[in-house]
Amino acid sequence: MNHLKIIKNDAEHQAALKALVRLLEADPAPGTPQADELDVLSLLLEQYEQANYPLELPDPLEAIRFRMEQQGLTQKDLIPYIGSASKVSEVLNGKRPLSITMIRRLHQGLGIPAEVLIREPGAELPADCDEDWQRFPIAEMLKQGYFKGFSGSPAQAKTKARQLVGKLFRRAGVSPDTLVFCRTTAHRRASKQMNLHALAAWQARVLEKAAASGSLPPYQPGSVTLETLRDLVRLSWSEQGPALVPEFLARHGIVFVVEKHLQNTYLDGAAMVDAQGRPVVALTLRHDRIDNFWFTLLHELAHVALHLNDEQTSFFDDLSPGAKVDKIEEEADRLASEALIPDAVWRNATARKSRDRNDVIALARQLNIHPAIIAGRIRHEAADYTLLTKGFNNNKRVRKQFPDFAA
Repeated sequence: MNHLKIIKNDAEHQAALKALVRLLEADPAPGTPQADELDVLSLLLEQYEQANYPLELPDPLEAIRFRMEQQGLTQKDLIPYIGSASKVSEVLNGKRPLSITMIRRLHQGLGIPAEVLIREPGAELPADCDEDWQRFPIAEMLKQGYFKGFSGSPAQAKTKARQLVGKLFRRAGVSPDTLVFCRTTAHRRASKQMNLHALAAWQARVLEKAAASGSLPPYQPGSVTLETLRDLVRLSWSEQGPALVPEFLARHGIVFVVEKHLQNTYLDGAAMVDAQGRPVVALTLRHDRIDNFWFTLLHELAHVALHLNDEQTSFFDDLSPGAKVDKIEEEADRLASEALIPDAVWRNATARKSRDRNDVIALARQLNIHPAIIAGRIRHEAADYTLLTKGFNNNKRVRKQFPDFAA
């Protein structure tokens, strides 16, 4: 690494900019000395520019219009980045906010800086975020392997929080600002207040794993139907059914990730879009139970089928009793429940009234699903989680099927 020092004047600033351009053009691989030099140089430039050039960023709509004029683009030319002619018109007239997907496409396709696009129109330039980097759960992230190539102590990691977390987000293909510090299109279902920095770190880890998942067939919107979900849940009849889920979803162009939750996120599962525009379903296996696994999985896939779009690009779900449930969550619950046990069957099921073990097993055989799913439905409806707890091999049966899961 070349000798780097604090930038003190305009001449040193110009020299540092030239060095930055050379490093950017070289596109160094993560973890190399050149990549580390790029990170340090970026920080030095940012410090100098914040102190000496406190210019306000342009309004995102002004930036888009400027790029249109610069490149001779019409509103029709923005459709690939924004989604439709009506959406383009609404965005440019300030009637529709930019979604994370739109921001990503405009940044990648037209080269508009992401830090400009993530601003609310007319908002002030955000304050320095150095203190926010310390709010990430650095020690827990280090323990769970979030920081590739770093072998220092938790205390050392905290001193390098900005660099380590920044690298994580770059590997994930996202900006921390879009997930934590500025607005987001995330939809959260929670029984307690979620730590948004921990939530963003967890999402970045999921998206990093998604990026490493390899190529999949293109996802076709509308391909996740009720019958698709019912075909999937029939895998539950096998004790090894959860291990078969990644391949099943991959055939439909959906990435499946298992990642342990971080403290104070209270997460069971999530649905989101990765940097390639692919749906990603992620489970935490917070509760190592068969019935919880299958309901959470189907709930997140219901979000993919019903709600994942340019306006709503991330869903985070705490499925504990007591979590706030809105219309979107009701729709996801309804589709998941219908896929697991059809309402027409459930209304007249003997097992529903008798709560008898043999009746539960008979209904499970009829539907070709695991009996623990039916027992879980009975417990949920009765709000009595002591019912039918024995004999269905429900507990501690899922995590062990995912070797990479950090128990």
